[in-house]
Amino acid sequence: MPKVTTSVASRKRRQRTLKAARGYFGNKSRLFRYAKDAVQHAGKYAYRDRRVRRREFRSLWITRINAACRAAGLKYSVFMAGLKALNVELDRKQLSELAINDEAAFAALVKKVVDSIKK
Repeated sequence: MPKVTTSVASRKRRQRTLKAARGYFGNKSRLFRYAKDAVQHAGKYAYRDRRVRRREFRSLWITRINAACRAAGLKYSVFMAGLKALNVELDRKQLSELAINDEAAFAALVKKVVDSIKK
């Protein structure tokens, strides 16, 4: 019975790791021993930061909506509560885009909220 070796699979695995580490500084891009750790850390950061990016964008949208509301003489929290009371199904991303690109439509929303508050 011939001896079974794992050299082909090992080399493929190592080459895959080294390919993922291209562009890293120093030995991290050249030696498997260091590239393995660098790629593993990079994967953890990438996973974590995909969630952080969503968090940061939501914060940006809220800031933009708040700025547009304040310009119209309304607080963000009052505006959002008014939209919820009116059953407006726009999320913060869409509201932010409206505030930036279509000021007339955003002003109309603000007017609806103000009218509903006065009632």
